[in-house]
Amino acid sequence: MEQFLQNLIDAIPEPDQSAIEAALARQDSLAKPPHSLGKLEDLSVKLAGMTGKLYNPVDRRRVLIFASDNGIVAEGVASCPQSVTLSQTINFTRGLTGVAVLARHFGADLDVMDVGINADFQHPGVRNLKIAHGTRNFAVEPAMTREQALRAIEIGAEAARRAVGDGIQIVGVGEMGIGNTSTSSAVLSTLTGLPAAQTVSRGAGIGDNAFAKKLRVIDEALARWQPDPEDPVDVLTKVGGFDLAAMCGAFLGAASLRLPVVIDGFISAVAALCAFRLAPLSAAYMIPSHASAERGYRVAMEAMGLEPMLLMNMRLGEGSGCPIAFEIVAASQTVLREMATFQEAAIDDGYLEGIRGNKAALGEA
Repeated sequence: MEQFLQNLIDAIPEPDQSAIEAALARQDSLAKPPHSLGKLEDLSVKLAGMTGKLYNPVDRRRVLIFASDNGIVAEGVASCPQSVTLSQTINFTRGLTGVAVLARHFGADLDVMDVGINADFQHPGVRNLKIAHGTRNFAVEPAMTREQALRAIEIGAEAARRAVGDGIQIVGVGEMGIGNTSTSSAVLSTLTGLPAAQTVSRGAGIGDNAFAKKLRVIDEALARWQPDPEDPVDVLTKVGGFDLAAMCGAFLGAASLRLPVVIDGFISAVAALCAFRLAPLSAAYMIPSHASAERGYRVAMEAMGLEPMLLMNMRLGEGSGCPIAFEIVAASQTVLREMATFQEAAIDDGYLEGIRGNKAALGEA
């Protein structure tokens, strides 16, 4: 399994510079002031680097949803009962959740996977990839074995490969798991060296006492288990979740396949950071969607040098920001492909010579 991970990391290619240059040249030729479409232009250029192609349709879209329970809920750090993980996992397949409704609206499908729900069940819309019946309570013992963490990463990478095999052109990474804001905060604190007070938010509406306990539980667990910040697999093993590890694998798998992959909110961002720490090149294939209202989200983004597209005060999780982001990525491709050039619009662009290359004039200062 260790060799599988190393092979996955080694398979991640550098962005295609010739495609990037072609996209920049195309943007420069379009009938508009330079960089006047801002992040839409940046997206089209980044996508070209990912795929090695100038034009990249993203009509076939999928959100990968990894569902798992987390033993840390035994410490009273969550407002919802653990049974909600199973209920919502089934509701994804019924089209009733936030991400399901948005995915349907924006023409995306869902790949829902049970990687560790604490229940025995079979459902035709849920892939049974269960590693165990939830992780252990990391307040009293490490969350999982290293072998289990590596298996979860493999499951995530396989989900990305399955998407490519199905003709999917862009994926998003989501989750379902009561207690996973606690695991994500613990992982983020370890990777960044920050105390829980700077990475933990209340999650789905817990009260003051539960919030204070959440901070204490995470800080004490990190002091007890001393996860190695230089080894993200060790961090996931000691204080992570099966969902988080599988999401990390999905980011790595997508990057290895030149598949654009969208980050959702806080939990998705922490999984992306795990992938980034394992393989810094993976960030070249990531597209952040919205700025989560969770405190640690900005910490994770800054650690990767990434910036979200949207500010909508969302904090649902599930992958709910991904379908919205898919449509923005599609808009970036429509502009690149269909907008007229100066020549086609019969406009002499000589007046722009003093603007091109001037960052202040382009609004980039």
